[in-house]
Amino acid sequence: MLAYTYIRQGEFRLLDKPKPVLRDTRDAIVRVTLGSICTSDLHIKHGSVPRAVPGITVGHEMVGVVEETGRDVTHVRPGDRVAVNVETFCGECFFCRHGYVNNCTDPDGGWALGCRIDGGQAEYVRVPHADQGLSRIPDTVSDEQALFVGDVLATGYWAARISDITPEDTVLIIGAGPTGICTLLCVMLKRPKRIIVCEKSAERRRFVQAHYPDVLLAGPEDCLDVVRRCSDHGGADRVLEVAGTDDTFRLAWECARPNAIVTIVALYDRPQLLPLPDMYGKNLTFKTGGVDGCDCDEILQLIARGQIDTTPLITHRFPLRRIDEAYRLFERKEEGVMKVAISAE
Repeated sequence: MLAYTYIRQGEFRLLDKPKPVLRDTRDAIVRVTLGSICTSDLHIKHGSVPRAVPGITVGHEMVGVVEETGRDVTHVRPGDRVAVNVETFCGECFFCRHGYVNNCTDPDGGWALGCRIDGGQAEYVRVPHADQGLSRIPDTVSDEQALFVGDVLATGYWAARISDITPEDTVLIIGAGPTGICTLLCVMLKRPKRIIVCEKSAERRRFVQAHYPDVLLAGPEDCLDVVRRCSDHGGADRVLEVAGTDDTFRLAWECARPNAIVTIVALYDRPQLLPLPDMYGKNLTFKTGGVDGCDCDEILQLIARGQIDTTPLITHRFPLRRIDEAYRLFERKEEGVMKVAISAE
């Protein structure tokens, strides 16, 4: 089968690999019908994910059809259309039982697919702990509608959930890339008093304006002024930082009112500083990632009811054999790309 493979730092390559087989009674083999490229894949390519294993098939955003299951898999069966969770989790350890599935103590726990074990930018993928990591897609939901459920949409949903948003809040979202838009969609479900999106790219600000006209917009240079002018207590009640740069990390706590919640959604390339003397007296609560992707079934029901729609994010489509081209487009942010759908069929 064709599989996009991490060769070494700076190099991915499309290779012919053996089709995966069941290794455990809780595994499932999924025939991938649609996948996507995530910024985390680029982090692997550029050496920013030390735990990534050279030789693995990359990719952790995918949907497909169950082809085979181990004898202990009970929640899905061959023929089911499924969304694949970015995280592998046993469902039984202390962290899983408390909903902290990103910290699952299983050897394959956490972000494994496309990082430490073979992922889904391929024709087939083996999914450990399939009862936990696969969610059946409702018949009324298309593959494109479900494509982001297991990763960026689960991230946005998790971020909105742990931010404890109320109807009285002013919410600032920093970053309007794909994860930022998914976070916006999930924040909108909470119906806060107002939402402000800060984004550097004029092209992405136009995307937000076109699709979500009720959202207030700012650039980094005027974000603090906009937040102070449009909030009720001198700053945002909730800040969700989805951009992941040194400047946006500082902007996040600067824009927060005293006693606000700052949720760090982004994955940073390098350590960030907490300048505590500057922050003294703000009494901020920081909540940090990574995502606990345990809400996928609920998210699929929201999609089925028309309450979430991420299909506008799919701006480009490529077959798997042209995945090199898709990566170049995505990495260079050309042609207004937001997300790329990769068809394995």
